[in-house]
Amino acid sequence: MPIDLVDTSGTASTDADALLRQAAFLLDRLHLDPDAELSIALVDEAEMTRLHVEWMDEPGSTDVLSFPMDDLAPGDPLGPRVTGVLGDVIICPAVAARQADQAGHGVNDELALLLTHGVLHLLGYDHAEPHEHERMFALQDSLLADWRSAQAES
Repeated sequence: MPIDLVDTSGTASTDADALLRQAAFLLDRLHLDPDAELSIALVDEAEMTRLHVEWMDEPGSTDVLSFPMDDLAPGDPLGPRVTGVLGDVIICPAVAARQADQAGHGVNDELALLLTHGVLHLLGYDHAEPHEHERMFALQDSLLADWRSAQAES
């Protein structure tokens, strides 16, 4: 599966291999073709702040940004798999580390959550309205539970 990951965050504790495995898992579970393209970038806080201001017109840093390309949607388990360029997920490990500390779980758990969240945004999910929030976060929770279960089995 054409998944690229670039890490310019300067964070030594990031498990890039785990993120790549999780990305492949997510695309499979969301019924995307093995040739669908996804780019993941891990950036430092200064870069995330720059991107957040430039693209969202909001001050300061954030945890994850998603930039969809081909406006793909999840596939159907019974139908042909969806292919194309999914887009870019940008994650800031420094922000993730703070959020993990506040939530009382590990940084890798937070990064897994952010990757899942970002991929769902690439597929058109949103959480601006209550019904959208419920739908997106239910799927996010389900995917994360499946990912954790798959990791425990391996």
